[in-house]
Amino acid sequence: MKVLVTGHKGFIGTVMVPMLLEEGFDVTGLDTDLYRFCTYGDDPLEIPTINKDVRNVERADLEGFDAIVHLAALSNDPLGNINPDLTYDINYKASVRIAEMAREVGVKRFLFASSCSMYGKAGQDVLDETAEFNPVTPYAKSKVYVERDVSQLATDDFSPVFLRNATAYGVSPRIRFDLVINNLVAWAHTTGKILLKSDGTPWRPLVHIEDITQAVVCALRAEQSVIHNLAVNVGSNNENYQMRDLAQFVKKTVPDCDVEYAEDAGPDPRSYRVNFDKIHRVFPEFKTRWTAEKGVQECFDFYLKYGLSKDDYEGVRYKRIAHILDLIESGKLDNNLVWQI
Repeated sequence: MKVLVTGHKGFIGTVMVPMLLEEGFDVTGLDTDLYRFCTYGDDPLEIPTINKDVRNVERADLEGFDAIVHLAALSNDPLGNINPDLTYDINYKASVRIAEMAREVGVKRFLFASSCSMYGKAGQDVLDETAEFNPVTPYAKSKVYVERDVSQLATDDFSPVFLRNATAYGVSPRIRFDLVINNLVAWAHTTGKILLKSDGTPWRPLVHIEDITQAVVCALRAEQSVIHNLAVNVGSNNENYQMRDLAQFVKKTVPDCDVEYAEDAGPDPRSYRVNFDKIHRVFPEFKTRWTAEKGVQECFDFYLKYGLSKDDYEGVRYKRIAHILDLIESGKLDNNLVWQI
């Protein structure tokens, strides 16, 4: 099966591509490589690549593929808050346009990296795929809009799949330090403090990026009738945690660290628990291999191996927003995040 992975040089994509190749898929990437200066550890695996911004994709770029795995997006909420219009253009409009063109050129499957963040502020309810959406950020809203519009494109020959990933974590050549487990371990390792920016009570469902890839493999291999216009939460029922639980995992793993709360710590409106029964019914072979506690250990070992320092973590190279702003300031990117070099 010929598979196009958009955003293949990002946090998830650089881990997903080698796994898809190991599973026997013929993989091509499409990426503008926004974080080309942000590699941490080993370089990403090189594969055949279409070097393009998703806003500039043309029909010819999509011809000949059996499936598209659409990861490309402005991937964190604070970046989306800087300019919500960019999130709207890249995450929403470009995604729908790619799906439309994919259908026109005969691509059979369109796997969209959606998000459980669409459920937003949910209180104590445990949410399945029928729950109402209550997105609280531009990023989460963009996922809602894409699912709404792309689901309407489904035909006998074009099957959208919406993989609503839990909050991701794990190590990657394009590491993200803003994700909760990656973040807490980095703070603890470099400062001796486990810094909670909320009061510790908000709930989050968590999933390792390798388990996200396992879900993608299942969706690529399943019969078309199984995945047609499917929306499914990706994660495990056992992996819903409160922030204070994660802090304790870090405290147990990283020597000589203490839990601290930010001065403005309070309840976070993004609090939700998610039910993952459906993915196990639809894909009986899907098994999550990771737990949050194992992920904490993986991050800690990774930071030790490559000598993570506070300067690395706090500097402009690895902080997504600061890095983008630095590229704009230096003239490498324009204000629309288009490369000028």
